Amino acid sequence: MRDRVGLTKDLWLALALLWLAGNALRITILSLPPVIAPVRDELGLSATQIGVLSGVGPAMFATTAIVGSVMVARLGLKAALIGGLAIVVLGSALRGWSAGFVSLLTTSIVMAAGVAIMQPAMPTAVRRWLPDRVGLGTAVYGNGLLVGECVPVLFTIPWLLPLVGGSWRASFVAWSVPIAAIAVVLAFFAPRAAPASPATAPPPRRWMPDWHHGLVWRLGALIGSINAIYFAINGFLPVYLAGEGRADLIADALVALNVAQLPGSVLLLAVAHRLEGRWWPFAAAGLLALAGVAGLVLMVGPWTIVWASLVGVAEGGALIVGLMLPALLCRPEDVARTSAGMFTLSYGGALAVGVLSGVVWDVSGRPALAFVPIAACAIVLTAMPIAMRARGELR
Repeated sequence: MRDRVGLTKDLWLALALLWLAGNALRITILSLPPVIAPVRDELGLSATQIGVLSGVGPAMFATTAIVGSVMVARLGLKAALIGGLAIVVLGSALRGWSAGFVSLLTTSIVMAAGVAIMQPAMPTAVRRWLPDRVGLGTAVYGNGLLVGECVPVLFTIPWLLPLVGGSWRASFVAWSVPIAAIAVVLAFFAPRAAPASPATAPPPRRWMPDWHHGLVWRLGALIGSINAIYFAINGFLPVYLAGEGRADLIADALVALNVAQLPGSVLLLAVAHRLEGRWWPFAAAGLLALAGVAGLVLMVGPWTIVWASLVGVAEGGALIVGLMLPALLCRPEDVARTSAGMFTLSYGGALAVGVLSGVVWDVSGRPALAFVPIAACAIVLTAMPIAMRARGELR
C-alpha cells in the first residue's frame, strides 16, 4: 500500500485506522474518573493529590510529546504509533498493582507517556495518509478520541466493575486489553511509506519545535485552554459533587460531559471542510464553556447534567477543529514537530490549571474556587482565535 491513500478501499482503511488510534489516545486516561472515589478512599488521597493524578496525562503529553516527534522523524510514523501503544498497555496494566499514591502516580506516568508519543504522530498520519482530506481525517480520529473518552465513563461503573468484582485495580488492567488489540491491528494494516533510493532520500527530518515561531505558542494556548477545561472538570467534578452531597449525580454528570461531545463530532464528519481554519467555532465554544462551568458550580442538582453536557459540546467540538490546525498551517515536514510543540505547551498549561485548582481548593477550603482557573481557560478559548484571525492565521 502506498503512503498516500488514493483508492477507495485504502481511504476507508486509513479512516478506520485513524479512528481506532484516536480511541487509544483516551480510553486508559479516562478510566480513572469513574473509580476516583474508591481510589481516594483506599489510598487516602488529598484533593491536591487528586489534582496531580488528574494532571498526569497533561503533564506527560507536555514533557514527552517531543519524543513522539523524534520517533516519527527517526523511526517512522508506524513505529511511533505502535511503540506508543505498547507503552500505554504496559502502564495501564501496572496501575492495577499500585500500593499507594507514589506507585499509582508512577505507573500512570508510564501509561500517559505512551499516549504522549502518539499525539504528534496523529496529525502526521492524517497529513501523510489523507493529504487532500485533512479535515475529514482529523474529524475521524477526533471522533475516535471522543469515543475513547466516553467508553470507560459509560461502561466502567455499570458493566466493568461488576464483571471484575468491583475492583478498581482490575478495571485498569481490563482497559489495557483493547489498546493491545488496536496495536496489533495497526501493526498489520498501517500503510507503509515507500522506501526512498539513496539518490532521492530526503535529508534528516527536524524534530525539535521551532520555539521562536509564534504560531507554536498560539496553538499551545488555544488547545491548552480546551484541554485544561476538559481534564480539570473530569478530575474535580466528581469530588465536588460528593462534597455537595450529590454523589448520586457523579456517574450521570461524567457521562453527560463525555457523551455530549459525540453528536458534534459526528456532525463534524460532514462539515469539517467548511470549518477548516475558521476562528468563530473556537470563540463560540469558549462562551459556551464559560456558561457551563458557571452552571456546574452555581446550580448543583438536576441542571448539573445540562451544564456538563454544554461543556462537553463546547470543548469537544473545539478540540477537533483545533487538531486540524497543524496540518493546515504547516508544511508537511513540519507537522509533527509543530504538533509536538503545541502539545507540549497546551498540556503543560492544562497540568498547571489542574494543580492550581487543587491547591486553591485545599488552601481556601472553598471547593467552588477550584473552578475559577477553569473559567479563565474558557475566556482564553474565546479570545485567542480572535487574535489569530487578526494575524491572518485563521479566517
